[in-house]
Amino acid sequence: MFRDTLLTLLGRVTTGLGGLALLITLLDILYGVVTRYVVGQAPIWSDELARYCLIASALLIAGNVWVRGEHMRVALLERRLGATARRVLLAYQWLLTLALAVAMTWWSWHYALSVGYFTSQGLGISRTIPMLAMPLGFGLLTLQVLVHGPRPLPQPGADDTASAEGAAS
Repeated sequence: MFRDTLLTLLGRVTTGLGGLALLITLLDILYGVVTRYVVGQAPIWSDELARYCLIASALLIAGNVWVRGEHMRVALLERRLGATARRVLLAYQWLLTLALAVAMTWWSWHYALSVGYFTSQGLGISRTIPMLAMPLGFGLLTLQVLVHGPRPLPQPGADDTASAEGAAS
């Protein structure tokens, strides 16, 4: 119960932050288009901000997308195996996902800190600031994978079909 509540809370927070980054991207692009066609030139920082915010939005919501089973994956083998083999496969998938998320958190943290001496061309800020979206996103993914545990992920397409067939009967 606590696990599902925590995952729901983390999902709402990360989706909200990702949505905010996407909203900033939208407003930035609209501002760039208006200034380009009304004033005659767009601000130099506009494209760079949009790029950083798009990357941040994707990374921030990655954990919630994974927990909800809405990421791209093939679960055919998972559905066809017996109970014991399925548990082994789920544990393997979970450990692999956890290992990759931890590794990417560690690597991206070191990368974000290593580019601190450089400034971004358009925004004129330390490159560490926008690069911190990577360890933050992968760290949140790691946390959500840990909290979820080696349980089966929802299969939105398969679950929707099964519930629709049950409702029609």
